[in-house]
Amino acid sequence: MLSITPQHRIFICIQSCDFRKGIDALVGYCESKLNEDPFSGKIFVFRNRQLTAIKILIYDGTGFWLCQKRFSSGKLTWWPRSNTEAHKITSTNLVAMINQSALSYEANSWHNVS
Repeated sequence: MLSITPQHRIFICIQSCDFRKGIDALVGYCESKLNEDPFSGKIFVFRNRQLTAIKILIYDGTGFWLCQKRFSSGKLTWWPRSNTEAHKITSTNLVAMINQSALSYEANSWHNVS
């Protein structure tokens, strides 16, 4: 079972991704385009062009997980448009996005408790 915890660092790919890509191609993309180490345990999130599916890539210490969710109806209601927005994503925000919740930073009801 895969858990998304507040301790995870989350990287959102702003542009759409070719969903024919598998684990090896996405690992290469993380290394070459995002300049991030996919073996670090960080969560990498990708979307398709139609905003109807997402893929999550994560390394758990023994191997890679590649999870895909295709929405049975509707589309993603929000996706970051800039690196600034993408860097603000928390584990709670990611779970809301996965569940197609309306998430917007203009009227964001999620607040970090520090």
